[in-house]
Amino acid sequence: MAYGQTGTGKTFTLGSLGEEDSAARGIMVRAMEDILAYVSPDADSVSVSYLQLYMETIQDLLYPGNDNIAIVEDPKTGDVSVPGATVVEIRDQMSFVELLRLGEAHRFAANTKLNTESSRSHAILMVHVKRSIKGRHDSEVDFSRQNGNASSMVSLKPPIVTKSKLVVVDLAGSERIDKSGSEGHTLEEAKSINLSLSALGKCINALAENSSHVPFRDSKLTRLLRDSFGGTARTSLIVTIGPSPRHRGETSSTIMFGQRAMKVENMVKLKEEFDYKSLCRRLDIEIDKLLAENERQRKDFEDEIKRIQLEAQCRIAAADKNYMNSLENERIKYQKDYMDSIKKLEEKWMMNQQISNNGNLRAGNDEQCLEEPCSRESLIASSSAEINEASQKELIENERQSDEDEVSHLKSQVLHWKRMEEVANSEVIKLRKMLENEADQKEKLEEEISELKSHLLQLSFEADETRRSLDRSEPGKIFTGLDSLVSQTRNSQLRDSGNEPKASVAKLFEQVGLQKILSLLESEDVDVRIHAVKVVANLAAEEANQQKIVEAGGLTSLLMLLRSSEDETIRRVAAGAIANLAMNETNQELIMSQDGISLLSATAADAEDPQTLRMVAGAIANLCGNDKLQGRLRAEGGIKALLGAVRCKHPDVLAQVARGIANFAKCESRASTNGNKIGKSLLIEDGALPWIVKNANNEASPIRRHIELALCHLAQHEVNAKDMISEGALWELVRISRDCSREDIRALAHRTLTSSSVFLAELKRLRIEF
Repeated sequence: MAYGQTGTGKTFTLGSLGEEDSAARGIMVRAMEDILAYVSPDADSVSVSYLQLYMETIQDLLYPGNDNIAIVEDPKTGDVSVPGATVVEIRDQMSFVELLRLGEAHRFAANTKLNTESSRSHAILMVHVKRSIKGRHDSEVDFSRQNGNASSMVSLKPPIVTKSKLVVVDLAGSERIDKSGSEGHTLEEAKSINLSLSALGKCINALAENSSHVPFRDSKLTRLLRDSFGGTARTSLIVTIGPSPRHRGETSSTIMFGQRAMKVENMVKLKEEFDYKSLCRRLDIEIDKLLAENERQRKDFEDEIKRIQLEAQCRIAAADKNYMNSLENERIKYQKDYMDSIKKLEEKWMMNQQISNNGNLRAGNDEQCLEEPCSRESLIASSSAEINEASQKELIENERQSDEDEVSHLKSQVLHWKRMEEVANSEVIKLRKMLENEADQKEKLEEEISELKSHLLQLSFEADETRRSLDRSEPGKIFTGLDSLVSQTRNSQLRDSGNEPKASVAKLFEQVGLQKILSLLESEDVDVRIHAVKVVANLAAEEANQQKIVEAGGLTSLLMLLRSSEDETIRRVAAGAIANLAMNETNQELIMSQDGISLLSATAADAEDPQTLRMVAGAIANLCGNDKLQGRLRAEGGIKALLGAVRCKHPDVLAQVARGIANFAKCESRASTNGNKIGKSLLIEDGALPWIVKNANNEASPIRRHIELALCHLAQHEVNAKDMISEGALWELVRISRDCSREDIRALAHRTLTSSSVFLAELKRLRIEF
């Protein structure tokens, strides 16, 4: 904290950015350099809030519209917090410096006799650092997984999170009215500053004297700094004094304040808590993995069952076919053998008949001669006939026995195939039972999915109601980037209920999972798609979720919705989500590479709804702030789309158009200064200058402020001067340099006019004193 008389260097000591001389960097910049040097991106997170206490109201320097933030005290611990303040996560030093520059531009300052730029508010920078400490149990689980133990479950012991907060306070300087010459509104500001510093001095006196009562509640400044004096913080006080003997009284009182503050004793306390949110997310991830593994096993099992069924059917069909073929072959074979046997027997019988007839004939011829030999020959013939008949019977018996053996063999084969068929049928029955069980499990999973879908629809409806209520309360506000809908909803909940549970959309994100939410964007049900894209838009409003959404393919899905959907609500919400994602430079390049500007331009050309045009214009305005995309943005119709949106004439749409033009003009001015651009401004070539001049003195403050900045940036490039003079922009620049409410814009316009020889010559020709 820096304390001292106005004009003695408090703001320089704490908040100097050191852009021209790195040795002149202030404590804010140096402190953040040290913090970022000792944190790990994997285990640590660093976020900042930048506030000012002006006329006993706490205002957000990162979002000026948030100008009455409440102070919340924990009834159990007594900790003081400002949940309504914008919290921005810091990744690198450059982004932090940009935030400081943005906050300083919004801080109140005035010209007094003691200081040309006297701070009229107390600036408070809050840096929050969180570190997740991995426990011993988690290390054992990781070691077991590395050794191949895939069955180990997630550790149920939540990780420990240590929290730390750095508060850097640039107090407004104490002043005497007769020396500062304050009057009017500046006098009221000086009174408010002196009252708050007086309350701080009373608290320091009470703490130094160990008084039983410390009047912390006399001022919002003392309430915010409660931990700094007599609390749990390690406090350093910087006392600044002036060298002039004219201010001897202020110097002595400042030193006495420092002496009293040195007597205050603080007790540093280590703050730790268990990160149950992280544990919940890890368990959700593990559940998703188990569900995916179960689904994979179920599919493999179903494929195996189908394969076994098909194989069994093929084997049964092949067995039946082989059985019928073998049976038919055996029947043909035995029929053929039977016919061959009959033929052989007939041939033998014919031969025997011939032999018998020949014998009878010889016996008749010799009967007369020899009767005794005749009788002997007949005996031989009869015996041979008997032998032939016995051999035929034996042959027939052998054939019959062979046929019976073959039939019994075929019967045994048929029984064997029937037994195999029974075994196959039992296996089919088992597989059918397993299929029924899997079908039951599938039905249960489908019921769970339907419940999750209904939960998603309900929560999306709640988020939609919240958005409409916020739009009714603040119709001119665009929720993009840091000023998103989700952060506003969460802040309002914290202001209303203190330690209430997290927002419904955040619950849905953690319980259902991002992939399941994104999959609903492709649902055939229009209502499901509408609610799903609303949830994705609310998630995209938080910077912590944006990278996850892009990595999961959410940006591609949103662009596909813009291309294919005809529903106005889907297009409006998808454009809003793209506008939130377009706050990040990497996402801007992805949007351009996926033909995003053409889709946004086509949507702007077709849309008639002011809210849709506001979202599309906001997305294009964010893209206009990227130096690398200027040429492509203009070539693909981005500037034409912005200028076409002014047909709506809605102030919110016009504010986004003006912001985009200001961003584009700023990038052009920077490129011209660096020597990367030659020639007339692309805005002037696309015909934007008449509209800019026409709205330079618009009644709406956001529109007017952006237009004034755009004119100043366009005028910084000499080649644009003639066109600006012919369109009447010179008169507006003169007006801005004299009447603008913002001192920084006033100074920029004055510096631009005085540095341009063309403008000075024109003013001299018109005899205008400047």
